[in-house]
Amino acid sequence: MRIGRSFKRAKEKPTTDGTLLCEVSENVKRLMKELGHSSDLSVRMIESPHDKSVQAAVIHLDGLADGNIINESIVDPLIQWFKENNQTLTEMEERASHILTVSQVTVKESWQEFLSAVLTGDTVVLLNGSTKAFIASTKSQPSRAITEPTSQTVIRGPKDSFTENLRTNTSLIRARVQNPDVRLESLKVGSVTQTDIGIMYIQGIADESIVEEVKERVKGIDIDGVLESNYIEELIRDDSATIFPLLLNTERPDAVVGNLLEGRVAIIIQGTPFVLIVPAIFSQFFQSPEDYYQNQYISSFLRMLRFGAFFLSMYASAIYLALITHHQGLIPTTLLVSLMGQRENVPFPAIVEILVMEMAFEILREAGIRMPRAIGPAVSIVGALILGQAAVEAGFVGAAVVIIVAISAISSFTLPNTSLVNVTRGIRFMLIFISAFIGLYGILLFTLCIWLHMSSLRSFGVPYFAPFAPFRLKEQRDVFFRFPLPSLLKKSSRK
Repeated sequence: MRIGRSFKRAKEKPTTDGTLLCEVSENVKRLMKELGHSSDLSVRMIESPHDKSVQAAVIHLDGLADGNIINESIVDPLIQWFKENNQTLTEMEERASHILTVSQVTVKESWQEFLSAVLTGDTVVLLNGSTKAFIASTKSQPSRAITEPTSQTVIRGPKDSFTENLRTNTSLIRARVQNPDVRLESLKVGSVTQTDIGIMYIQGIADESIVEEVKERVKGIDIDGVLESNYIEELIRDDSATIFPLLLNTERPDAVVGNLLEGRVAIIIQGTPFVLIVPAIFSQFFQSPEDYYQNQYISSFLRMLRFGAFFLSMYASAIYLALITHHQGLIPTTLLVSLMGQRENVPFPAIVEILVMEMAFEILREAGIRMPRAIGPAVSIVGALILGQAAVEAGFVGAAVVIIVAISAISSFTLPNTSLVNVTRGIRFMLIFISAFIGLYGILLFTLCIWLHMSSLRSFGVPYFAPFAPFRLKEQRDVFFRFPLPSLLKKSSRK
């Protein structure tokens, strides 16, 4: 709420517009007032030794601009130029962009463009008597080094991952696709943060209608600030009420390139290492980049294992609860006697047993994530072992419940995408409550409702449950089984 109120006040602040003034000192005063006399604003005034009225102001924000580039390619050439030349204002304006020895120099006259350049890390040179701003590209934003992925690890395959710097991320993609058909379009989202957004696709492979739809949705976002990719995801997804993820997020450059080659569009956001992929379908969340780096038969087996683990994670606890509560006749007699013997001294109903253990495991999982990395895994593992054993010995729960809950939890860890893991956690609790009251009939009815819901979803116009509904035989080559790579790869048709 505190952030929301501060954003609201900032939004009500009138924006400064118009053109630059002729006097450098007036522009500097105006800028200092606009930024509240910020201590990181650096203004270097340079005067001509031949004429004191000939001045230039070098303006940048300390920390966002590269100091070495500013000194070597802007300040030193300007000082040398003023020392050796005594030129008119017109001549100065014509030669200024040639004197600045940086990679890119643009000339603007709008105050808003001048202000935006300073805030994004560029260096602006103002000449006294001129309404033009010479913007030199000197961005040097601090960023994390390229490291191994933390949420999508593989045994065989590239070990690099995206960082929080947009330009680093786009370079990681371009290094893998050295093709002139790769397109990158930049936008700014957030009336306060002015976050850079990059939309990347391969022309000739990506569907032009989907590309245009992505651009329109991103341009239509009206929000104060964007701090992470989920801000964009929630605002451009087709259905905001569904629990299922309609956009794929990844921190692996090779995963993004693979999706670009399949005709999808990547949305890269400054400030987060997670890139969004659209459109996304349900079967994509079971695919790991490592599936394409090893034998097709092994990859197919592992993918089938993930599908099985997905259903096991959602249904194991609910089916056990339904059988032990409503359908004891479906359990073999020997096993039923064993289960009843375990529950003989347990004072709680079966649903309470399941919920206590499920909630205990969720608490341990959250504690393992929030704890310091050095002790988090140890706390979660030791806590689970001690808690499970003590609960059984104390008679709070039966041993079978501990086994079922552990199977459900461990199965969820096989899924390669954390968004799908969160889906299984939510649906698991829904199924537990339904099975406690209606049994297997409730599970069947809820499953039917979920399937109908998934069949109605769309991701940028693409059916979410494709290629199952609608059924497409040719696209089954990369769903349950991974066919040989030559039958999967597309060739770009350049326009």
